[in-house]
Amino acid sequence: MFLVDSHCHLDSLDYENRFKDPAEVLARAHEAGVTHLLCPGVDLESFPRMYDMIKDLPHVWGAAAMHPENITPDNKDWQDETLEEFLSRDKIAALGETGLDFVCTPETRSIQEESFARQVVIADKMKKPLIIHARGSAAICLDIINAVNCRDVGGVMHCYCDTVDVARRSLDMGLFISISGIVTFNKGENVREVCRYVPLDRLLVETDSPYLAPVPKRGKPNEPAYVSYTAKAVAELKGVTYENLCNTVSQNFAECFRVTLD
Repeated sequence: MFLVDSHCHLDSLDYENRFKDPAEVLARAHEAGVTHLLCPGVDLESFPRMYDMIKDLPHVWGAAAMHPENITPDNKDWQDETLEEFLSRDKIAALGETGLDFVCTPETRSIQEESFARQVVIADKMKKPLIIHARGSAAICLDIINAVNCRDVGGVMHCYCDTVDVARRSLDMGLFISISGIVTFNKGENVREVCRYVPLDRLLVETDSPYLAPVPKRGKPNEPAYVSYTAKAVAELKGVTYENLCNTVSQNFAECFRVTLD
């Protein structure tokens, strides 16, 4: 049985107070049945450090991109060639995380939209799926993908928390929907509604660690091992066994990111 944490910020975990090193994080994950991970990048400056951390770790993939919260007037003109070089590296499975955030950083909306459009085109050129961060902006993300004629680029709507209608549009464009620990929160009924709607063969699960720890770990720093709690909640919502859910979302991960699980 496989279970994949499709989105964890392995390089952002607390290695001073909580973990000795990434190997300890992986060992704890394996104890919980979490066998494979993907670590997305959040900007081009920190990517080399993240890549050095994950490149030799077994069953761990990475991604590279500019996160919308990190787009500023000073760095909006980053070099496309740099991102393309990062995407060409071994074990880099996607362009992410990219997207739009109109909740945390609405003041940079215009340059976020410009950056996201450029990154979508690069993903299409490099044949890499997208990892899309969309807060208050999921429908606009889809509009931009259409506007740059990259409808078939593929990828995932990460940490999905929008509506069923936008989830339907995302599925129509070939995107997967990733469910985070929010599905276990008291105020997560909209995510539970989406989870019930999305076909099982189009779902992923994630931690987004160190953020959004699921119940019963809510309030603590999240870690990849905890994706098992999210997977159990999703299995219950979908009316399938935990083993069935784990195997299916892992197969979905392999399809979405065009990798082989072994």
